[in-house]
Amino acid sequence: MNLNQKFTIRFWLNKRKANSQGLVPIWARITIDGKIAECSTMKQVMFVHWDAENNCVARECPSAKEINKHLVLVEAEITKHYNILAATQEYVTPEEVKKSYKGIKPEQKTFLQVFDQFMEHMADKVEVGDIKTTRYNRFEILKSKCSSFLKLKIKKSDIEISEAKLNFITEFQQYLRTVEKIGHNTAMKYAKDLKQVMEYAVTMEYVPSNKFTNFKCTYKRTKREFLDEQELGLMYEKSMPVTRLEEVRDCYIFVCYTGYSYSDAEALGPDHIAVGIDGRKWIIRDRQKTDTTENIPLLPIPLEIIDKYKNHPYCKANRKLLPLNSNQRYNGYLKEVADICGIQKNLTSHTARHTFATTVLLTNDVPMETTMELLGHTDIRTTQIYGKIVQKKISRDIELLRAKITHGESRIEQISTQL
Repeated sequence: MNLNQKFTIRFWLNKRKANSQGLVPIWARITIDGKIAECSTMKQVMFVHWDAENNCVARECPSAKEINKHLVLVEAEITKHYNILAATQEYVTPEEVKKSYKGIKPEQKTFLQVFDQFMEHMADKVEVGDIKTTRYNRFEILKSKCSSFLKLKIKKSDIEISEAKLNFITEFQQYLRTVEKIGHNTAMKYAKDLKQVMEYAVTMEYVPSNKFTNFKCTYKRTKREFLDEQELGLMYEKSMPVTRLEEVRDCYIFVCYTGYSYSDAEALGPDHIAVGIDGRKWIIRDRQKTDTTENIPLLPIPLEIIDKYKNHPYCKANRKLLPLNSNQRYNGYLKEVADICGIQKNLTSHTARHTFATTVLLTNDVPMETTMELLGHTDIRTTQIYGKIVQKKISRDIELLRAKITHGESRIEQISTQL
């Protein structure tokens, strides 16, 4: 039994339901930790016969003895139902006590049913502009992964929402890491979103408490890899043995000079190119990740790549700027490109975006504020992470220069001594 909950029952007159004879229904108010549920006691009394101070019918009422005896029984019965629930639950709501007292079985929702209802709730938020479409889409992906987890690991198509306890989210996070091969930080982001779904279940009173609360989402500091100027030039000039690798290489270089994610780059079409106020060509469109509109100036190399593929069959048929494959194949082919170029880095659309921020922009003295706008960041602190990376690289380069100079001075002194 949870002894920390404050449970009380009070009787009151529901004046709004008084009948034509002046009889007012007596209702019971169940209060638990400030939350309230109310129900009828099936008894009525004249307003003048109600003793509010003693919470009963006044002795002047002819039916006082009978009604008060009934109220004592109602209070005892409600208390009994509360005690039964409290013996098996960590937290009891007034609504649960009310339903139990009235003989109404609690509605049993399944995990995926609650998730579906949560998605409807999120869709409403998208419609009024409270959340971005990309946020909604992330929950759609999470739901799909939860469904796969249930089938593969729990061996069930669904479970009751009350069964989703701490071990559920713990095993789900492990499933993401081991089966779906998702990185630690991404798996933690999914776990954080899953906690929000369960919080919704608590709000709707499908479960008394969020069993996922004690799952701690921890994040690892990740190394932001990017290509330096030499590696970028080497890749662009390197001859590829087959067409598919040449196309992937060109698309990757394009992203290195524009900073787009894979999904944004894949969606680009001729209609997104416009002439800017400087009389040069720009890409003007919304980024999917941040739902922000950005204007990206097209530098000479991405312009060359666009011109190269303007008559490509895929680009012409689908009105696309680039012949991008599926993201999975794209990343797989990038590994081949890296091997051919002798680059010992894990090339992904993320490293291309990091290259745009560091090598193309900040290393060439583009101001932090401009870099923030071109990357589509909504918080400059995110952009400043790249600034720190550039500072560290400069520091390492200076240390190497210092070592060379020191070595050179020692060599000169050695030669002078010999002379």
